[in-house]
Amino acid sequence: MSDKPKTGLIVWHDLTVANAEEIKNFYSEVVGWQAASHDMGDYHDFNISTPDGEDIIAGICHARGSNASLPPAWLIYVTVEDVAASAQRCLELGGKIIDGPRSMGETNFCVIQDPAGAVMALLS
Repeated sequence: MSDKPKTGLIVWHDLTVANAEEIKNFYSEVVGWQAASHDMGDYHDFNISTPDGEDIIAGICHARGSNASLPPAWLIYVTVEDVAASAQRCLELGGKIIDGPRSMGETNFCVIQDPAGAVMALLS
């Protein structure tokens, strides 16, 4: 049995901003989320948990390194069968590629923009 999520599911969300530390504090105060540092080498991004700290629900990331080209917006990650094929189909249908396709650990990743301007990430 595969641990891979079904195609078409929203499996993650994160926010990439210039100052993740400040924005992490903002959401902690406004929503009550808890944040834990996630080592990125020379800086830290944040795993965001529910107020009780039991469930990791999102990430807040610095717009650095591989995330430098991502827009400052909450980004959903949706599973697809093949990131490269979905990215190509996006272009054929009038969308744009914002980042990728590229590897992200053992996962293939791409950020697309639809013809209306909305963005989402694709994972496979």
